[in-house]
Amino acid sequence: MKVKIHTLFQYLLDTTEADPEAIVGFSLARSPKLGDFLPDLDPELSLDWNGKSFRGLPALREHVIAQAGLPGICTPDDVLITAGAAEANYLVIRQLVEAGDEIVTEVPGWPQAAVLGAAVGATMRFVHRREEDQWRLPLGELRDAVTPRTKLIFLSNPNNPTGRLMDEAELAEIVAIARSVGAWLLIDEVYAGLEWEGTRAPSIAGLYERGITTGSVSKALGLQGLRTGWMICRDKDLIMDAVILRENASEIMNVMGEAIAEIALRPERLGPALNRARAEGRANLDRLDRFVADEPKLSWVRPQAGLIGLARLADGIDSDDFARRLLAAPYRTFLLPGSAYDMPGHIRLGVGGGESVRLEDGLSRASQLLQDWDAPEQRNHKPLREA
Repeated sequence: MKVKIHTLFQYLLDTTEADPEAIVGFSLARSPKLGDFLPDLDPELSLDWNGKSFRGLPALREHVIAQAGLPGICTPDDVLITAGAAEANYLVIRQLVEAGDEIVTEVPGWPQAAVLGAAVGATMRFVHRREEDQWRLPLGELRDAVTPRTKLIFLSNPNNPTGRLMDEAELAEIVAIARSVGAWLLIDEVYAGLEWEGTRAPSIAGLYERGITTGSVSKALGLQGLRTGWMICRDKDLIMDAVILRENASEIMNVMGEAIAEIALRPERLGPALNRARAEGRANLDRLDRFVADEPKLSWVRPQAGLIGLARLADGIDSDDFARRLLAAPYRTFLLPGSAYDMPGHIRLGVGGGESVRLEDGLSRASQLLQDWDAPEQRNHKPLREA
C-alpha cells in the first residue's frame, strides 16, 4: 500500500519554514503549558508501560466515555486510546476496507479517508456539501451514493472545515442509510464541544451498533502535542482488530500523553477548559464575521461549531496564489487555501490559538492584500514557491 500525499499536507510541507508573523485560520484552541499539569502529575510515575492496559489508561477511557455523553451506553472496553484521532481513523480504515470496497465520504471534509481509500484500492464515492445550502450534508445524495458494496461512510461532525453541525435527526437518518446496507459509520468528532449554535450532537457510537466515534484532546483543548485521541465502538471485534494493527504500527501509547490527557479530561478541568475555549473562540468568530462583512472580496457561511470555516474569495482570485502571496513579504501571514479541501476559490479562516497567532495583525494584512490584489505589482508578484 503506497499512500500518496494530499494537497493539504503538501502545502504544509511546502510552507513549514516560512516563519509567519501571524496566522489566520488556526485550528486549535489556545494551548495550555506543561506547568499547568505538574501539580497533578505523580513524580513517581513510571515511564514504562508494563502492567498497563493495551487499550489505554482505564481512568482516561472512563473520561472519554463521560465527555462523549455515553455512560450507560458504552463502557471503557469500547474505547481504544490512540495517537490522536488521525491514528484512530487510520486503524479503522485499514482494518475494515479492502480493494474493491466502497467508501462514501464528504466534500469538503477531512481528506484522510480519500487518501487511505485510494491507497488500498477502494472505490471512492463523494457527497458534496454546498455553500448555497449552508454547507448541509445532502442526505438524499448520501442515500444515492450508498450501495450494497459500501463498507464505510466517513464524515465529520462538526464538519471539518465548514463548521456545519449535524443534529440528532440528521444523524438518525444517516444511521438508517448505513444500516440499510450494513455499512460502518465513522464520524470524526474532534471539534465536538465547541458549538456556537445549539448543543453538542450525540456521539455516533451510541446511536448505531456499527457506529465509530473518533476524537482527541487536540482541538478543543489545544493539546495537539500530546498525540492522544481515541476511538469508541461497541463492536468488540473491531476494537480488538485496531489493537492488533496498532501493535504492528505505533505499538502502545505514550505514558506521558495519556497521563496528561487523563488530567485534562477530569470533569473539574474539562468544564473550565471548554468554557475558556468557547469564550475565546466566540469572540474571535464575531471578529471574523465583521472582517468578512467589511471585505467586498470575501463572503462566508458562519460556522455553527468548531474553530474553522471556509470563506469564498471573489471571482478571479486564486486561493493558492492568495495564500502564498499572503505568506510572503510584506504580509508574512499564514492561512490554508481552499484547495486543501478540494474547494478552490476559498480560504480557511479560524478562531483558535489565542494571542500568540496575532489574529488581528493577520486580518489587517489579509485585508491589505485584498485591497492590493489588482495593483500591477501584485499581478506580477511571483508565488512563494518560485521566489
